[in-house]
Amino acid sequence: MIPLTLDSPELRRILDKDAIWQCMLRYTRGLDRLDIDLFRSAYWEDARSCHGHVNGSVEDFLDWWLPMQGGREVGQHALSNHWVEFDGEDAADAETYFLASIKNLDAETVELLAGRYVDRLERRVGEWRIKTRVLIFEWQSALDASDMPARLLHNHKGSRDLHDPSYERPVAPRLTTPNAPA
Repeated sequence: MIPLTLDSPELRRILDKDAIWQCMLRYTRGLDRLDIDLFRSAYWEDARSCHGHVNGSVEDFLDWWLPMQGGREVGQHALSNHWVEFDGEDAADAETYFLASIKNLDAETVELLAGRYVDRLERRVGEWRIKTRVLIFEWQSALDASDMPARLLHNHKGSRDLHDPSYERPVAPRLTTPNAPA
């Protein structure tokens, strides 16, 4: 076992990996909650985003992506496998697997998309952000969601905006069950 001290390079790499993971989470939470400032904070202003449909700046991506969100009821990204290789002190390449679910309003299916984010990240003024992102799609499927509203009737609902319970500070307990019979 390598002894870790506050100034050890091994500890620095652990902290760097965590900062890169937090960058990935800012990206997905920003998308899922339509928190555009949080989403932008995952990228450098001069970043390139290569999503297939759009290969350009982060603003180019948002110009393409945001208009579609008005018709979406659910948008959720789950991240899993995450690999980081450092290139010097202030650059890294990463691969992060994702599973995304999308349900449009009034749709009877949920789209599942799986793939990987392949990123070049840079640390500038002590902060890690994405410099280049390439989105790799691996597969897509649709699931029947016609009974989803009934199955979720007695659960607390989130929202795709800054009013979602995850933004509440402190998180307050819910004293009633949604739609419970009287």
